Amino acid sequence: MGSNPTPGTMKKIQKQANLRIIPLGGLGEVGLNMILLEYKGKILIMDMGLGFPGENMPGIDCIIPNISYLKGKSKNILGAILTHGHYDHIGAIPYILPKIGSILMYASPLAKGIILNRQEDFPNQPKLNIREITDNFKVKLGPFQIEFFRQNHNIPDNFGFVINTPVGNIVHTSDFKFDKSPVNEPPTNFEKLKRIGQQGILLLMSESTGAEEEGHSRSEKTIFENLDKIFKEPRGRIIAASFASLINRIQQLITLSEKHGRKVAIEGHSMKTNIEIAQTLKKIKVKKGTFISIKEIHKFPDSKITVICTGAQGEERAVFMRIANREHKVIRIKKGDAVIFSSSVVPGNERSVQFLKDEFHRQGAKVFHYKMMDIHASGHAQEEELKEMIRIMKPKFFLPIYGQYSMLVRHAELAEDEGIPKENILVVENGSIINLNQRKIFKEKGKVPSNYVMVDGLGVGDVGEVVLRDRQNLARDGMFVIVVIVDRQAGKVKGSPDIISRGFVYLRESKQLLKETRQRVIRIVDIAAGSGGAVNWTYVKDELRNKIGKFLFSKTKRRPMVLPVVIEV
Repeated sequence: MGSNPTPGTMKKIQKQANLRIIPLGGLGEVGLNMILLEYKGKILIMDMGLGFPGENMPGIDCIIPNISYLKGKSKNILGAILTHGHYDHIGAIPYILPKIGSILMYASPLAKGIILNRQEDFPNQPKLNIREITDNFKVKLGPFQIEFFRQNHNIPDNFGFVINTPVGNIVHTSDFKFDKSPVNEPPTNFEKLKRIGQQGILLLMSESTGAEEEGHSRSEKTIFENLDKIFKEPRGRIIAASFASLINRIQQLITLSEKHGRKVAIEGHSMKTNIEIAQTLKKIKVKKGTFISIKEIHKFPDSKITVICTGAQGEERAVFMRIANREHKVIRIKKGDAVIFSSSVVPGNERSVQFLKDEFHRQGAKVFHYKMMDIHASGHAQEEELKEMIRIMKPKFFLPIYGQYSMLVRHAELAEDEGIPKENILVVENGSIINLNQRKIFKEKGKVPSNYVMVDGLGVGDVGEVVLRDRQNLARDGMFVIVVIVDRQAGKVKGSPDIISRGFVYLRESKQLLKETRQRVIRIVDIAAGSGGAVNWTYVKDELRNKIGKFLFSKTKRRPMVLPVVIEV
């Protein structure tokens, strides 16, 4: 005869019956997108994106999700499904796969092309296993039955997911916008979305980047018409910058150049690469003879030239910045040139973008940007579209994803306005463990590691909080190195200590400060070394670091990093 399960066993069974949702990135920031679905130990990964460093991260190339939770679980990972080809959704792949193995990935043709091309920068990694998806593509991975559906964004081949799980149907929207008149791709398929909603959606996971923006996002058709006005006016060269991955906008600029008889030169490695991939996949159409090399632009009248390049965010070494700084090998701004910023400003880049605008104006260009006229449209749904998605899907539970915390909160408020009970809405951040079943959605007390992993050159994760804090201190107050030579037998400092200052004070103009500092250094070392017996030089260095640091602060109100070097002779 079988026995009744104990309370502990019952609790374990109930826990296993829940679907777990674990965001590792993208909830609490824009970018770094990565979410796990887990059922009875089987794990499905959704997106593996990178994030870009803030101003408080000097020297950092990018940040990636912390995947400590996946350590030792490689055999349980069913695969990864990827929404689209933007780096904030696929950019962490080369850093994550070496730690979890070459898992099966599902991606659109364009996203696959971008992933494989980027992988050439990581030659020692194993071959990637990517299967292409299309609209309505279905696949079963363990307990998850997945159907992909096309969504408009600002890059082609963007897909959301309907995931049939043992607890119910989940919809992941991907980044999206509802565009009834897009350029170069079909409009939103509302009939398909309605059919999905009619299946009965337990949980809607919807992107939140535009949740704090009122109304409806602009259509790409409006952008095309406004760009056309710029091309129609008699002017010199048109130099336009945008994101390298904004394929639809690049196509618009090419189409308008062809319409108005302009040749097109592409500048920027990432943009050239993406265009080549998109052309191969017929996602960008270019007439024969339209493209010329940048070295050929002098062969044509200025009024017949368009340059499309990277750097609209003011990136230090991107093409736009090199042109503004007069460092570009070919292009110098002339009076009559039109400069187009065909992108919005990513938060944190305001200063560098303003510098670009000012420089282009100083050099005689006519500058166009999205605050002057509608020449950029976000790829993200705004309030009205987000509410419409909720109305179409009619979910029982709602989880806002992909956005700053304030965006998640605002999106939750929109869901409540649309009739979803407050107790059925969860706002969480990275590392949270969400449990979902037919009856409820709730957050576990514990969390998984979700701190940022920083990439610096070839180092992944070796720059931690201590190193970053040192860099911040160096950037803020500089470095002060003290080199002291000590006579071991006499126990006295030999000569005058050497002092090296970097980013703190200019030595030639601080002679009195340096004189007093040397006197204090000699006094501190002589007292320690002349006391007899073995000298604890670690203690002496600490004394120098602390006391000289306090002295310098008292004189300058700055706290440089003090590095004492003691040499016995």
